[in-house]
Amino acid sequence: MADSLRFRDDPVHEEPAVTLDAFLSQSNATAVRLEAGDDARRLVPYLDRIALIEIAFPRFRDGRGYSGARILREAGYTGELRAQGDVLVDQILFMRRCGFDSFAPEKPFDLEVVKATLERYAFVYQKAADDAVPVWKLRHG
Repeated sequence: MADSLRFRDDPVHEEPAVTLDAFLSQSNATAVRLEAGDDARRLVPYLDRIALIEIAFPRFRDGRGYSGARILREAGYTGELRAQGDVLVDQILFMRRCGFDSFAPEKPFDLEVVKATLERYAFVYQKAADDAVPVWKLRHG
């Protein structure tokens, strides 16, 4: 079982994440926490100095964090992007496709189930924030 899961090789960022409003009102934080409903685009001018962005998932059925992750990755963010909260193992593949590379779930993950979940599908059907090539593009060059 794992209380957290990380798909990065760099050292874990230890600084606690501050709220979006606190980050925007100070100049020295390097970790930010976005709550459901926060606008991720407000961070775009600062992405080069943020090491960790934690996105809260208060309920598994609240998908706003997926959009925030994709916005940040498409804007060029390369730091750690962590999904925190009510994150289910079934969501990991889709969260990874949106750009999440670490997870801090409320309930621990079974690592064997995570591995099976990530290996379940050999192909993807649409472009996302990851490097996976959609199957239609493989078929049609």
